[in-house]
Amino acid sequence: MSPTQHYGVAVVGGGAVGMLLAAELGLRGVRTVVLERHTRTVDQPKAGTLHARTVQSLARRGLLPTGRGGALDRAATTPFHFAGLPGLTISAPAVEGRPIAGRSQADLERDFERRARELGVEIRRGHEVVGLAQDPDRVEVTARLGDGRHATVTADYAVGADGARSAVRALAGIASDEHPPRVAALLGQVRLLDPAGTPPGWNLTPRGWTVVNVNPFGHSRVITFDFDGPHPDRHAPVTLDELRSTASRIAGHDIPMDDAVFTSRFSDFARLARRYRDGRVLLAGDAAHVHFPVGGQGLNLGLQDAFNLAWKLALVVRGEAGKGLLDTYHDERRPAGRRVVDNTRAQLALMRPGDDMAPLRALFTELLGLDQVSAHLGDMISAQETAYRAAPGSPWQGRFLPNLALEAEGEETCVAALLHTGRPVVLLFPDADPRLAGTAGAWSRTVDVVQVRCAHRLPWDALLLRPDGYVAWTPVQGGRATPQDLRGALRQWFGEPRGPAPLPAAG
Repeated sequence: MSPTQHYGVAVVGGGAVGMLLAAELGLRGVRTVVLERHTRTVDQPKAGTLHARTVQSLARRGLLPTGRGGALDRAATTPFHFAGLPGLTISAPAVEGRPIAGRSQADLERDFERRARELGVEIRRGHEVVGLAQDPDRVEVTARLGDGRHATVTADYAVGADGARSAVRALAGIASDEHPPRVAALLGQVRLLDPAGTPPGWNLTPRGWTVVNVNPFGHSRVITFDFDGPHPDRHAPVTLDELRSTASRIAGHDIPMDDAVFTSRFSDFARLARRYRDGRVLLAGDAAHVHFPVGGQGLNLGLQDAFNLAWKLALVVRGEAGKGLLDTYHDERRPAGRRVVDNTRAQLALMRPGDDMAPLRALFTELLGLDQVSAHLGDMISAQETAYRAAPGSPWQGRFLPNLALEAEGEETCVAALLHTGRPVVLLFPDADPRLAGTAGAWSRTVDVVQVRCAHRLPWDALLLRPDGYVAWTPVQGGRATPQDLRGALRQWFGEPRGPAPLPAAG
């Protein structure tokens, strides 16, 4: 293979975030390469919770089912926790399906890799990135192969999705805001010798926390949180004896275990990159943000980065983006990263053992029983509170559009189904100005235009929907969409009109 092959985008890191990003780019016809140091997917007991906004986003690519046909004002709910305290409820509109889905990170990585390959993405495993340089026109990425040789690729843009120890972040010189570790945590996949005598779930003692997913028929996941200080050596291997003694000490009684198939140590160290974009280099997932893994938010935050970035990057590479579109990635996603870093630090403070924190935990347990509090915290944990820039008088702009049941060309459909192609959509309702179709048609190379009917009474007669499911534009509240306003929105997001794509030459 040529060391100077050129791509639209080079994705560094082939975990779930990197593979989803690559698949999203491939869906949009961008020539993409993934450089991943591992030769295969690594099965480890990492994240396994997909929260509501991620579930909804995957449904908009047809990768998960929706609750299509359900009532818009009816909610689906799932019990959850906040800082290990029971009582939190995660709710989502019933039309979106279940608000939480269980899926291992390794399985997601495999699924996204399979989809990326089917869409023409080149996956280079066994490639550890060791060099990166950019100039005004391109990025050059150098990887070391398993046999010691080096390979170089160039790309219009490079994305570091290479985890907490991101080589891309370091090589690009992107600074971060950091919070040093104070907690020592252990994780192990082990066989419990007394599963009936092991306390399941989240358990607080005067010495810390144990979190145990008890499986009496196989291996159980055991996690310990010790608040006496960070690990002396963060990278030292975890032995079965260390995990057993730590779990037993914190629990206050012996927790016998053997046959450890996986162990690791982690901490509450937190990092947030100060910039998600530096020229032609961007960061996504743990390369951009690291936090204490409470509430299952980390994987979801990274996957939402990928959904936000991919369509913008694809339009830029294809020359179909409005001015400054790529900068909105940092503007929109860094606050979301900050929100998760802050709420996980708040939860950790609430989890600190000791009598002085007991009244605060009791108060929070009481507050979690209030619908408004549970809804607020549930939307925060599940990222359903996420909204992007709103325009004066247009309160729906920047919000995620629910999965409305629609009718188009006499056929039943829904919002999620219209986004399976990953393209922006102009929705025109029956009372919209007929001239709007012609206005939007000038951007038909980039945008789909769909005439629809909806059984629900809606506050607009037209809207522009982003590929990630968020509303890019609506008319001013109470007003009607005009061709001039729609033209301005399309130009802002997608630049000048380019008309339909040319037909292929006759064979």
